[in-house]
Amino acid sequence: MASNVKILLVDDNPMVLGMLQQALSPLADVAVATDAADALLKAVDSLPDILISDYRMPGMDGRQLLEKLKSRPATAGIAVILMASKSDISERLSLQDPIEDYLEKPFFLKDAIHKIKRVVDRIALEKLSKAASTDGVLRGNLSQMNVIDLVQSLEMGRKSCLLTMTRADEKCEIYFNQGQAHHAIYGAVKGDSAVFKVLRWTDGNFQIDFNAKSSEETTTLNTQGLLMEGLRLLDEAQRDSTAEGEDVLLDT
Repeated sequence: MASNVKILLVDDNPMVLGMLQQALSPLADVAVATDAADALLKAVDSLPDILISDYRMPGMDGRQLLEKLKSRPATAGIAVILMASKSDISERLSLQDPIEDYLEKPFFLKDAIHKIKRVVDRIALEKLSKAASTDGVLRGNLSQMNVIDLVQSLEMGRKSCLLTMTRADEKCEIYFNQGQAHHAIYGAVKGDSAVFKVLRWTDGNFQIDFNAKSSEETTTLNTQGLLMEGLRLLDEAQRDSTAEGEDVLLDT
């Protein structure tokens, strides 16, 4: 299910452009451009939330496109992900550049989509938060954003809040402080185990209360640690499922 996030994808290589567009389309509304000049016009005409651009392109390159977009108030807030070689990243691009992230080429398609999805989820949550009710509570469905995506987005956004998830007669509450989960409750279960019980949920409802707080600390792992351990347990439980197809390495 595509989110409410708009991506503008720029690459002069039609194979890379096509494969990324196909892989990203289920996650967001994706527009494409084959060069930076066309991308600049499209960004001004229909403002994207995320620009994913190749660094080395004929004519205007990705760095120049980034500079032009960041110099305009209307497009300055676009999150930018650049696809670049390791040498370009280390020699030509600066950590001070207003860039959300890099995709180091060559990269595996699955790894790239995973990295991009984290940015998509964070921005989707930010957009939902702006539309939240005046009581500071955001409500949604886990078919829009599942538990893992929600937790990652709250971590990346450094949110302090209470995330409540319900499914039939099940309920889990996770308290966050600056993006770090510190207290979780699932029935009589508390702490790390409570989080692990709901990570597989992809249906049900969620509610985020940005005013709720708790002084209890029942989790022993940080948010990333909870996700990694929870995913490890999920992988073990699903090890007999059908293996995924081979990944694709994209370059140039």
